[in-house]
This record gives sequence, structure tokens and C-alpha cells, in this order.
Amino acid sequence: MERILIIDDNKSTTDALTQIVTEKGLAALTAVNAEDGYRLYKSKAADLIITDMKLPGKSGIDLLRRIREEEDSVPIIIITAFGTVESAVQAVKLGAFDFITKPFSVEEIEIKIEKALKTRRLALKNRQLSLENAYLREEMGSGFSELVGNSAKMDQVYELIKKVSPANSPVLILGESGTGKELVARAIHMNSERRNKPFVKVNCAVLAPGILESELFGHEKGAFSGAIRRKPGRFEIAADGSIFLDEIGEISLDVQVKLLRVLQEKEFERVGGTETLKMRARVITATNKNLKNLVEQNKFREDLYYRLNVVPVHLPPLREHKEDIPLLVNHFISKYSHESRGLVKNVSADVLAQLQNYDWPGNIRELENVIERAIVMSGKSKIGRSDLPENILVGQLEVVGCPPEEVENKSLSLTAMVEEYEKNLIYNVLQECCGNMALAARSLNIKRTTLRYKMGKYGLLGYDFHGD
Repeated sequence: MERILIIDDNKSTTDALTQIVTEKGLAALTAVNAEDGYRLYKSKAADLIITDMKLPGKSGIDLLRRIREEEDSVPIIIITAFGTVESAVQAVKLGAFDFITKPFSVEEIEIKIEKALKTRRLALKNRQLSLENAYLREEMGSGFSELVGNSAKMDQVYELIKKVSPANSPVLILGESGTGKELVARAIHMNSERRNKPFVKVNCAVLAPGILESELFGHEKGAFSGAIRRKPGRFEIAADGSIFLDEIGEISLDVQVKLLRVLQEKEFERVGGTETLKMRARVITATNKNLKNLVEQNKFREDLYYRLNVVPVHLPPLREHKEDIPLLVNHFISKYSHESRGLVKNVSADVLAQLQNYDWPGNIRELENVIERAIVMSGKSKIGRSDLPENILVGQLEVVGCPPEEVENKSLSLTAMVEEYEKNLIYNVLQECCGNMALAARSLNIKRTTLRYKMGKYGLLGYDFHGD
């Protein structure tokens, strides 16, 4: 049962809140001052704190500061009889989840309690996922550390890697360009019993059919013009390790026939040779194409498709797990920090919003390129909007208060420009109010229901406005 800690020296307020809490099936803990409330919170591990701003001795703000100094994520709702914007802003900026003013209605406090507890549950769930992900990375070895993301979609990828790594069956990695297929292939190899053996990769798209055949299977001296000595192929070099065939959908039908034989018979000959060699490597392939469609078009052999597609691993495009963008940004800033001699530390909240609004047709590879470029271009500790390429910013207004003549994308219609201005205005006000919708609505002089509608319209409901 979730515990709500109520701290107020006014007995009627405490009794009213206790009744609301218990009627919702929650446990109520009560204290009359900040010191007793803090000790009760530490001993009983409350899931939510509702505290009056004015208390005997230390104030509710003092308690808020103390808990936030410990980096505790428990939501805290501040009660104030004054109802001033200044006191509410102070509490929110210090880390309060929300505030309510006396007198408050039962419906209002029920809504705020439910919202706070929902946020708490989500935070605990994400924390658990992060711990499990960290454990999984440690358990699976260094090859897993290059993969970044804590989203549900990426967790599914991690779990699948964990399951398929110990086996010897062929793996087919499917996903758009730039989603990290080679990293997944390497992770599978590094977390298998073959980790100390070679990991050999071949990009099938960049080699002509004749050259590709020689690269894969090797050739004997004199096999063709220019073959001045025997050359081992990639299968031979891979030996007992793993061979990664990227862009497998690009290989010709002739090479497909030879590859099918290798998978079926576990043997091959060098080009121009008669010696039969054993194929002992694990085969991992990847493609950004729909192989089923290629089969229907007679461009890819159906029997080879089923040989390769024993264990499919689907990588999601970045636009389907944008919640991983902050983690990826931090990863790439660390990776390329040498470019700025460690000067660049993070990105501004506005830039992060721009990055999360963009659809990333080039996926993670495109994001990496953008961050590397921004680090080179930035001369500050924090990457700003001016450091981003124009395609990321297209159709976006600069800042609140930007006059129409300064809008970069002048091809937008008047309606679209007004909507962009309104979206950015709402975003900036919410940022200033640390995500507090009641305070933001008051600042914008609109109803809270209107603000919520517009946030939904502009895709702002999922943002975390508490951090910068």
C-alpha cells in the first residue's frame, strides 16, 4: 500500500487530508512539524509528501531543500495559504512536484495526489529498468556497452541478444540504416563463447559480385587475372569466430547460391581451387531491405532467406524510441569530448526539445553526426540552437518574442507560423514553471484545460520540464 505523509500543524487540514487519502485506499502518515515529518519519512519511506509551507520551526521549503539535497525523487506537494506566484515558483524551482492553495477542494487534491503517485510509480519503474539494464550489461560483457538506451523497445533488443548469444544458429538483424545493426552483431559475438575468436565483417553492398565471392571464400593463385597468390577468404579467416555479412540483401543470385551451400553443407572451396574447407564460423547477417519482398520479386532466394532468418532481431528506428535521445546525446558528447578538449558538457533544454521533435530519417547514425558537428561548432559548455544544422531547425521559431521577420523558414503559411509561435511560447513558459501546468496557465492567462488541450495538440504532454 502506498504511503502519503501529511505534514501540517493545523489539525483540521490534517484530518481532511487524512480522510481523502484513506478513502482512496492509501495509508496516511501525519506529522506537525518538519523535523518529525523528515524522521517519519526516512523511517516509513513515504511515496508522497504533502506539506504546508508554514510550519513551526523549519518551514516546508526547508524540508523540501533537505530532501532534494539527498537527490530523493519522492514527489512533494506544497500547501500555501498565500497563493502567491512567487512562493509557488520558489517551491517548484526547488523541486516541488506541485502546489495547492488553501482552501482547496477534495477533487483538486485527489487529482494532484493521483498524478504525483503515477509519476512516482513511473520513476520507480524506470529506476528498476535502469538497474536491470546495468546488470544485464555487466553480465553480458563489454560488447554490450556500445548499445545505448533504456526504452522498452531497446530492452526487448537486449533481452533477445541475451537469449541468442550462447547459440550457434544464424541471426538476421533487420532495421533501417543507422539503427546500429553492426553494434548488435558485435554484441552477440562478444557475449558468446566465441568472444575470444575473430569477429569478421563484410559489407556486401560495396563489392562487385566477383570480388565479393573472392572476399568471402578466398581464391587460389591464378584463379583470375591479378590473382598472383593464394588469398584466404573471410569465412576462412573467421575460423571458429563469427562472420557478419552486412547488407545481405545486396548480394547477387550467383553468390546467393554459393552462400546457401555454405550454410547447408558447412563447407566451401576457394575460387579456382579444389580443396574443400570446413565452415565453422557463426553467421550473422543484416539488411535494411525487406527480404520477403525481394523473394517475391525473385531477387532473393527463398531457401536462403529461411536459412538466414532462423533468429530475427528487429531494431527499432530512432523515431520509435525518442525517449532514448537524452541518453544517446550524453553518450555521443562523451565520445567526442576530445573534439572540444572536454569543454562541451551537455545541451540546452531547447536543443534537446528540438532533437526530440525531429524524426531522424538517418536514425542513431544521423544523431551521432549532428552531435559531433555541434561539438566542433560550439565554443561553449552547452550546445545551443545555433550549433545545430538547419534541417533540424526547419520550421521552428527561434525564441519567444521572435518577430515574424526573423523567422527562418518563410515558406510556412501564416497559420503554421502562428501555431509554431504558440507552441514555442507554451514550451518556454512551461520550462520556466518547471512543468507546473497550473502556474503556466496562470502566466499565460488561460484556463488549465485550455493549456492541456494545446499541449496535447503540439505534442508537449510527454516532456520532462523539470530538468535543464
